[in-house]
Amino acid sequence: VLHTWGSALTHHPHVHGIVPGGGLAPDGTRWIACRRGFFLPVRVLSRLFRRRFLDALAAAHRAGQIRLFGEYAALAEPNAFARSMAPLRHCEWVVYAKRPFAGPEAVLAYLSRYTHRVAISNRRLVSMDERGVTFRWKDYRAKDAMHKTMTLDAGEFMRRFLLHVLPTGFHRIRHYGIFANAGRKANLALARALLHVPTPVAAAQIAEPIAPTFICRHCGAPMAITAIFLPIHPIPAPPRHQGAPP
Repeated sequence: VLHTWGSALTHHPHVHGIVPGGGLAPDGTRWIACRRGFFLPVRVLSRLFRRRFLDALAAAHRAGQIRLFGEYAALAEPNAFARSMAPLRHCEWVVYAKRPFAGPEAVLAYLSRYTHRVAISNRRLVSMDERGVTFRWKDYRAKDAMHKTMTLDAGEFMRRFLLHVLPTGFHRIRHYGIFANAGRKANLALARALLHVPTPVAAAQIAEPIAPTFICRHCGAPMAITAIFLPIHPIPAPPRHQGAPP
């Protein structure tokens, strides 16, 4: 899931991913799980991501896909750009991994809040007046008062919001491996069978529509609704006192 915004609507592109701790064997006869207590080698992941990211950045620069302005305009020259990138190939890139405190269900619940959400929800909007738009945001660097309000003029607010409007046809959610759209249903059914996990029953198959039941207070038997009568004339409002405003 691509997530492009921070709490203050700044441009903060990053990707949330869900990776299963194992996979189907090539012949589909067994489930191959990762070693107990081991998921990803964070140091290897750090250096692999560093190399691939910087290689892609250098390729984009060679192809003329990066435009540089202001104090960075000099980096448009290939040798200057290469010199500026050299230190980044030797410093450590941080990969932080830990078990979720509340289990995988909490991770799925957290990610589900970003799948179809826009950059800011209505409940974070406080006001709009001649000063601009005021909204609530979280300052994660603050040690005491994390929840704050910010006021931006209308133009700056719209500029930040439009940073997160994706191009037409861009897929924000992508699925790979056993979750790929082409074979997801069959792969998940096979994985559940190999792991001896029952297939979840859809809510629509469980819940049946329940008609409202009214119990007779005299005999205790359920009462059947045979007809509903609507009022012919609208119910009048209570009379106003003289001198009261309309």
